[in-house]
Amino acid sequence: MKNRNPKDAVINGDKSEGSKSVYNKKKNMKRFGRQGRSLEKSTNSYYNPSVIKKKREFYDNAKHVKKYKKLVKLQQTDVPLAIKALEDENETEEGSKMSKNNKKRKDREPRNLIEIYEKKHEEQEKARMEKETMFQARKEEREKSEARRKDIREKMMKKTRKGQPVMKYRIQHLLETIQGSE
Repeated sequence: MKNRNPKDAVINGDKSEGSKSVYNKKKNMKRFGRQGRSLEKSTNSYYNPSVIKKKREFYDNAKHVKKYKKLVKLQQTDVPLAIKALEDENETEEGSKMSKNNKKRKDREPRNLIEIYEKKHEEQEKARMEKETMFQARKEEREKSEARRKDIREKMMKKTRKGQPVMKYRIQHLLETIQGSE
């Protein structure tokens, strides 16, 4: 029976392949301080389309989550909280000495702030609605043109029983393009 211990193999003078590879491996471990690189690491296996796709999906999802959280945060901000913050700032600036005129003006300010907020909010809502209508119109136009192109393509691809193209639709298409250019 062969001795598998690499030190014994060297001492005994046996040069079997199994013991030689084990000995070389141990020698390399001593020299490099660790095991050698694996086959996966040594080859260019870093290009994996599925991993790249997963990473891209992860970052896209993170982007969508961030946008969603930002929208929720904007919707949760309340007008009275903003007004209270402004009132606190006004109090710290003016201090405790306030005349009757300042009190009257301060009573009017929150209403004005609310009105300003509402006007701004309405303008944003109108702009958003206009954008949506423009988007819908473009989408409908695109769908109509795609349906028209699909219909033309189907007609142009029609064949007779013997496999020849149907010339009726091709000539009709040529006639339409000539008339359209005039």
